Amino acid sequence: MKMKLSYVYIVTNKYRTTFYIGVTTNLSKRVFQHALGEGSKFTKKYNLIDLVYYEEFTDINQAILREKQLKN
Repeated sequence: MKMKLSYVYIVTNKYRTTFYIGVTTNLSKRVFQHALGEGSKFTKKYNLIDLVYYEEFTDINQAILREKQLKN
C-alpha cells in the first residue's frame, strides 16, 4: 500500500513581502496552480508564485497542525 504524502508549503512574491502558507497532497500541482493564478484569490491578488519552503508529512492531520503552528 502506497503512503499518501501531505505537504505544508510557503509561497511568496518576487519581493518576499507577502507570504501564503497552505496544505496540499500534490505539491507540484498546487505550485503550478498558484503560478497560473488559480491557487487562491489571495495568492492571485498578491502574485504569490515562488515556492520558498515546504515540509512533507505522512499524516494530513499533522500537516494541518503544522500549518496552524506556522500561521501563529
